[in-house]
Amino acid sequence: MRCPARPAAVPVEVQRAVSDASAPGEKTLALWAERVMARMNDVAARTDVCVRIVGEKESRTLNREYRGIDRPTNVLSFPADLTLPDGKGKILGDIVICDPVVIREAQAQGKPAGEHYAHMVVHGMLHLYGYDHVDPVEADVMEDIEREILGRLGIADPYRAA
Repeated sequence: MRCPARPAAVPVEVQRAVSDASAPGEKTLALWAERVMARMNDVAARTDVCVRIVGEKESRTLNREYRGIDRPTNVLSFPADLTLPDGKGKILGDIVICDPVVIREAQAQGKPAGEHYAHMVVHGMLHLYGYDHVDPVEADVMEDIEREILGRLGIADPYRAA
């Protein structure tokens, strides 16, 4: 996996709600989020996004409260699309990634945990930009963009058959 230095101009906050999380470092998580912003041609003077790494309890609670599904999930996205008070940027939203779920999925799929984390960040970011995968045609578009961004990071197609 190739991860060039992170541009400092785009604020990506990383929160770790679990101390034993296996998630990559803040700079790497931020880089992945920023790659999606670049692909989306997000030219706001400043775009804020938060990536929060959580355990199963918080993921389950959020998934139940916001999606009506009573189990933890790999990634949740909470779009905000708010203009900052100074008018020179926006708050894109928050992504919540459940560390234990991502680690289990990576093991089950026989892929490096870091690559699966990259996929979850890219996937979650695309949801913040309004992409979805409920409709098969929309899912194809979203997956193609994920493949493109991940490929540029040197990460294999996450949808290929193992």
